[in-house]
Amino acid sequence: MPSQLEGAMDALITVFYNYSGNDGDKYKLNKGELKQLLNSELTDFLTSQKDPMLVEKIMNDLDSNKDNEVDFNEFVVLVAALTVACNDFFQEQQKKKK
Repeated sequence: MPSQLEGAMDALITVFYNYSGNDGDKYKLNKGELKQLLNSELTDFLTSQKDPMLVEKIMNDLDSNKDNEVDFNEFVVLVAALTVACNDFFQEQQKKKK
């Protein structure tokens, strides 16, 4: 039975490959695939944002090699950044309760 961390790693890999390659390279997300992933997997995050160019900005920020696609390494940067932001938010909420 996998540990929680192993399960989380497996889930990240599975989610990425569920969306990559539908329109081309099976190891990368194009802008449409990235948008579909964000809409399906991070619905609350996207609906709380008011910027209509958010997906475009995320794509530009993640696409470090500027090939107009997001590979798994670039995708993990997004997940890590969002995880850090969530942790910071929850820590602030805990401080306010004290």
